[in-house]
Amino acid sequence: LLPGLSEFDVREWQNSTIYRTYTKKAKPIVWFWEVVEEYDNEKRARLLQFVTGSCRLPVGGFRHLMGSNGPQPFCIEKVGNHKMLPRSHTCFNRLDLPPYKNKQELR
Repeated sequence: LLPGLSEFDVREWQNSTIYRTYTKKAKPIVWFWEVVEEYDNEKRARLLQFVTGSCRLPVGGFRHLMGSNGPQPFCIEKVGNHKMLPRSHTCFNRLDLPPYKNKQELR
């Protein structure tokens, strides 16, 4: 476990996330959150770091994430095709998640 990490509340994370070109009920989003639920706290911290540039949450939790232009919620956007890897935009706290065809592909 990384020093100074608190436990991540995945429900809060999920409820604080916005979606672009996906809905909360889209299969890749459902699979994404299932995988995040399966992660231990250190993997969740690494995911957060990949997307936001920091493995730590601000005081107040996910709802208080900051981007390059001020408050910026965690965002998942559909991009590309299922053969691509996810990518991130840390200045915008955005994960570009391809439209994977199944949960195994998403992992």
